Amino acid sequence: MSKKAKTAVVSTVVVSTVLLSGCGLFGGDKAVEQIDPPKKVSYVEKEQSLKTDAAKETKKDEKASKETIKQELYLLDKNGYVVPKTFELPKTQSVAAQSLKYLVKDGPVTDKLPNGFQAVLPADTEVLGVKPEGKDTLIADFSPEFKNYKKEDERKILEAITYTLTQFEGIKNVKIRINGYDQKVMPVNHTPIGEGVSRADGINLDNSDIADLTNTHAVTVYYLAGEGKKLYYVPVTKRIPNGDENKFTAVVDELIKGPSMTSGLLSDFNSDAKLLKVPTMENGKLTLDFNKSILGNMKGTKISQHVLDALVLSLTEQPDVKSVQVTVNGKANILDEKGKELTKPVTRPEKVNTGSF
Repeated sequence: MSKKAKTAVVSTVVVSTVLLSGCGLFGGDKAVEQIDPPKKVSYVEKEQSLKTDAAKETKKDEKASKETIKQELYLLDKNGYVVPKTFELPKTQSVAAQSLKYLVKDGPVTDKLPNGFQAVLPADTEVLGVKPEGKDTLIADFSPEFKNYKKEDERKILEAITYTLTQFEGIKNVKIRINGYDQKVMPVNHTPIGEGVSRADGINLDNSDIADLTNTHAVTVYYLAGEGKKLYYVPVTKRIPNGDENKFTAVVDELIKGPSMTSGLLSDFNSDAKLLKVPTMENGKLTLDFNKSILGNMKGTKISQHVLDALVLSLTEQPDVKSVQVTVNGKANILDEKGKELTKPVTRPEKVNTGSF
């Protein structure tokens, strides 16, 4: 397997999520059970009854604590990138608000954080509410402690909130309130919010190779970070010059080119890999035909899982792309690393970075 390591570190990724049955985005008040007045009983009977009731409540709590749902939280890694990590969180009726609470420093996510990762929202920030507006927007309301961050962290905070909330089906835009008041800009460095922020605004922005941003458009690609077997995917939004080039070809070219030398990110693509034909899409299936170099140093007709994942994650960020079919020299007889034939197109996983790292 070829790896192009990009050294040095800088401080500066499908997705639709299926909500489990019984869980809503916003939740509601739980019903309160009415308890009959106590009967006249002896102290011994009463003590025994209290012990029995306590035991039942403990069992209920233990059962509830074992019910979990998978959620993506966007956290900061050791290089300062905003990275999705999937966690098993306690089942709740308000998954949107819960996800934001787990972004708070020194909050409930603390004991779950992988090495080198940290939460992004200022400590002591309270989530006052999450409510819908229109058909595709969520408004997140925070306590005044939300303002207690450094200006260089502002963009990362906004990206983490936006990408965490837009994981939920049908949600495309996010607005911010502080103590019930709408915010048109972020409170410290005044990053514009306007009528809402979406994934189109990007994540982990990399404009290093672009002199004139006005004649470009944004694409988000996925690179690797980590060490050894503990690798994870990092979304990076890059600016691509406007032109006649097919937009899918532009994404593939960025993946093959790899991350910048100073990014601290990695790529598993062979630099000699290239598309033999212009990508075609039909009914949501995007077909990519490569030369043999897409297989890198894998034996036979196997393709690296990291290469396949990066292609699928990056290209399904594009509107209307639901799956990706990879062929080599026009033939769909390649295998994944486990030896499974890739005769069918590959769809985006529901969650990203689900393993330990």
